[in-house]
Amino acid sequence: MNSKSTLFIAMIISMVFWGLSWPSAKVITAYSTPVNLTVYRYAVVFITLLPLLIIFKIPMKISRRGIPFVLIAGSLLALYSYLMFQGLTHGFAGAGGVLVTTLNPIMAYSLSLLIQWKKPSRNEGIGLLLGLIAGCVLLKIWDNTDAVFQSGNLFFLGSAFLWAAMSRFTAKSHNYGSPFSFSLWMYLVTLLVLIPFMDWKDFQHTLTITDFSFWANLFFGGAIVTSLATTIYFYATSKIGSDKASSFIFLVPFAAAVSSWLLLGEKLEIHTLAGGLLGIAAVYMIQRKRK
Repeated sequence: MNSKSTLFIAMIISMVFWGLSWPSAKVITAYSTPVNLTVYRYAVVFITLLPLLIIFKIPMKISRRGIPFVLIAGSLLALYSYLMFQGLTHGFAGAGGVLVTTLNPIMAYSLSLLIQWKKPSRNEGIGLLLGLIAGCVLLKIWDNTDAVFQSGNLFFLGSAFLWAAMSRFTAKSHNYGSPFSFSLWMYLVTLLVLIPFMDWKDFQHTLTITDFSFWANLFFGGAIVTSLATTIYFYATSKIGSDKASSFIFLVPFAAAVSSWLLLGEKLEIHTLAGGLLGIAAVYMIQRKRK
């Protein structure tokens, strides 16, 4: 098996892990608060990512010009993670995984057009329209507003927007050093932002938890999903290009929906699947080259 085939297999496995992270994160919401869970996750990420950088001799230094980008990206990641865990506390992991991962690239592209004050092309316009329809379907806006809010979907919508905004800063990480070192310090900023808001009584209670399910899912979300799978994604981007690498993300919504159905018994809603498919079609139209 050549290195390219190995990389493709590794990417597929990584995207499946990203999908599995949604029901996994849903499980641990029963044990602690959203702020505390975010702190725990990124503490695990930092502790496991640091040795990887040392083992592979990746320089951990970033330029001074990159420090503001690290601070902003870390703060946005803190807010994103908080809203994500809030959404999982109130809503369903499968719906969250589909909504956030399908709307992320659409929102990111929309922000790019707004910042550049650029008029979308025909294909881009069709893609953005499909993305808007996908968002409406995923949010099930024909229900009343209270029902939408209680389902956690508005938290997921906020998460998708914050991730899209954060990507504007992380996309330039290679200008200030290694993307891996940028990520390491970004995760540290996320920790420092949220630690003052922790519930310390809940933290003391967490230390007494003996349930294997909590610790296994916490480790999986931090060490396997973020440190390992995300690192593989960044590596693949540098080898096969961002366009090809981003196409693998299409696997995440279905992995999240199916794994939530299998592991948590969540019902596969028709509007969730339809919205996910529309979102994929939207991203395809946005990325499609004009003839």
